[in-house]
Amino acid sequence: MSDEASSAPLQRHGAGHHEGPSRTSPYPMSRLAPVHDLVDLAREIERADELLSATTHAKLDEIARQIRALQARARAVVEETRVDLALHHARCNFEKRVGHTYHLYRRDDGELWFSMLSPAEWRRCPHHFEGSFRLEADRSWQPVGHEGETSAKSDLLARIAGAEFASDEA
Repeated sequence: MSDEASSAPLQRHGAGHHEGPSRTSPYPMSRLAPVHDLVDLAREIERADELLSATTHAKLDEIARQIRALQARARAVVEETRVDLALHHARCNFEKRVGHTYHLYRRDDGELWFSMLSPAEWRRCPHHFEGSFRLEADRSWQPVGHEGETSAKSDLLARIAGAEFASDEA
């Protein structure tokens, strides 16, 4: 051997020696370290596949729930708009002002009409009283006396809109 060969460190392969903690080594650093073999690698890949599959499934389920909630909200917005339109098409012989309360009546022939007089202000109410509504700044209608009672509001508005659209179809 030459002097150069004896002074150079002995290397078995061209890769350098791992510097850092043994837990980050890509190969076993000790005789007592677990053996890295192909079966362990396949098992690790299988566990990763299962975890990623479960995580992806959970995320997609959450997105599906959000889509269903948005669809329900969209249907509610369309229904509210339909009711507001029906109320705006009710007969009215005065200018409607934002923030004012108007009282809705139904004639015997099914026609809806607004009045400024509540049922208590009539000596004898001439037509069937449907409800009192306040005109909001966004031109939507809010039933008076039903704040916070979404089911009562929904029932009242559905009855009015249903009857209005039923008379339009006849």
